[in-house]
Amino acid sequence: MSTLLEQALLRYDGLPVGERFHVHARAFSAPLLAMASRTPSGLVADIGCGHGLLSALLALGDPSRTVHGVDPDPRKVAWARRALAGQPNVRIEEGTVEETLARGAAARFDAVVVCDVLYLLPEEKWAGFLSTVRGLLKPGGRLLLKEVEGDGSWKHRKALAQEWVMVSLLGRTKASGGMALKPRAEMTRYLEDAGFAVREVADLGQGYTTPHVLYVAETSVP
Repeated sequence: MSTLLEQALLRYDGLPVGERFHVHARAFSAPLLAMASRTPSGLVADIGCGHGLLSALLALGDPSRTVHGVDPDPRKVAWARRALAGQPNVRIEEGTVEETLARGAAARFDAVVVCDVLYLLPEEKWAGFLSTVRGLLKPGGRLLLKEVEGDGSWKHRKALAQEWVMVSLLGRTKASGGMALKPRAEMTRYLEDAGFAVREVADLGQGYTTPHVLYVAETSVP
């Protein structure tokens, strides 16, 4: 385990055992460190931050970052705030990406990270979601979008089954009628249609039982 991940997980030691288990499971099932390492300095929005583990990694990994975590689930926001209360460069807020933009955050962020969020939305809302994310970014700002690839593999099918358990059976993840996984070519088109220039498509699934793919995209500079 990396020192940075250890430091982040220590922030959650005071949470109930069920919440700690969820955070630790997240730490070892998703390539959060790879996302954090590609995230620039400056003001960063973590959309759908959940318990705030990626926000913690971003803040601890680079003190020059100011991280603004946003999530619609009040229960997760409460746990994230409790765990990260002593971290001065993190703020956790309840809400959606649309509410964040409406609160005056247009063209404010140097980077936006979105990790395993898009697939939880109905596909007809993806274009609007990505356009709203683009509105949060400064010209030349960076989006890091991590999704599970719909490649038809056993890993794909396992990921769908796992998320069904988390969303429908255990209620640990809040969905909005989604659960669609797409191939990387289709995801790239969604990003380009929303006005992003895709700079990198990284396969981060090695060593995991989930086909993780990271899309690194930028807004245009006038």
